[in-house]
Amino acid sequence: SMIQNLNDMSCAQDCEPTLFSFSGPSGQIHGRGAGQPVPRGGADTLESRLATVAAGGQRLIGGALPFSRQDHDYLWQARQGSRHAPARAVAAPRDLAYRDIRAEPSPTLYAASVAHALRIMDRSPAALSKVVLARTLAVEADGPLPQDDIFGRIAQDPTVTAFRVMLPDDPRHGAWTGRALIGATPELLIDKSGARISSHPLAGSARRQGDPEQDRLARESLMASEKDRREHAIVVEYILDTLAPHCTDLTCPEGTVITSTRSMWHLGTRIEGNLRDAQVPSVLLAAMLHPTPAVCGMPCARAAGLIQQLEPVDRAFYAGAVGWCDLGAGGDGSWYVAIRCADICGPYARLYAGAGIVPGSEPAAEAAETGAKFGAMLQVLGLPGDTGMPPATSEF
Repeated sequence: SMIQNLNDMSCAQDCEPTLFSFSGPSGQIHGRGAGQPVPRGGADTLESRLATVAAGGQRLIGGALPFSRQDHDYLWQARQGSRHAPARAVAAPRDLAYRDIRAEPSPTLYAASVAHALRIMDRSPAALSKVVLARTLAVEADGPLPQDDIFGRIAQDPTVTAFRVMLPDDPRHGAWTGRALIGATPELLIDKSGARISSHPLAGSARRQGDPEQDRLARESLMASEKDRREHAIVVEYILDTLAPHCTDLTCPEGTVITSTRSMWHLGTRIEGNLRDAQVPSVLLAAMLHPTPAVCGMPCARAAGLIQQLEPVDRAFYAGAVGWCDLGAGGDGSWYVAIRCADICGPYARLYAGAGIVPGSEPAAEAAETGAKFGAMLQVLGLPGDTGMPPATSEF
């Protein structure tokens, strides 16, 4: 019957998998479809691969760019995109039993890596001015982690953009499928609307405190920190230098100000400009900027080599970029730095956190900063927010 056919059609639309979801201060966007990927490749072939998509029917794309420019991206063509106002529904965490939580590397080994990087900077400041070093927590639950609930809980923080993007299945997870990168990023890499673009880099961080007076002191000491301001300036200069040739004007209207999430204070600078060519897709701008010194370091190639040498766990899509782009609307879209996130598949989750290392950094303080950055994601998983903090007795 006709009614049955209409029901089947609406089910086909609603039952299609969600390929990517973003929920933030400017609203929500969800890309659904049959899961048709954009042909995969590295950053150098992205423009030619997008041309094949633009010639087809499905113009809305979204997904993840990996940390390494040589690795293959994972972008989806969505048959439909739905947008609506930010949701603020509260989904309580389900009771989950966790079998195992391992720090890889341990906080002590991480601090040793930071000390090693600082020695390299001391020897040749011109060769390396900043490197971002990350560590991970590998978590295993008794059963599959509820991805819908996790995304829903992250989206309750209005100061961040919650994201969930499908990732390629990983043979190391055995028979488990449905792998996704889920997180709460405070950092906008690039937003494009017509010729208008904006970016909001964050670098320089301090942990929020429960006591209002302690929290105010943490904020003020970050604002006054010469080391954090230097770390921040490296990122802002890089983004301005990268975007300037493509823009008629580019400004930082507010200068550097303190921004915050529920768990962290950050130094942030909003960058705004107008493109010479309003048709450049936002995903190409993201690939051009990425990775910034906020997640890699300076100079980029030297920092990336050191990251590969010192980090025992491959970053994959952590510290890459996640976002969406409407090729049918001049390439408008938004791309975010993939931080404060977890790579989740079945009962397994790997949480990532990084810190910018510059001369003046202290290994123990950086280990504690990464521990604090795990906090939001741990709480969403129903674990204590301080699970990733180094033990007080650590010998660094």
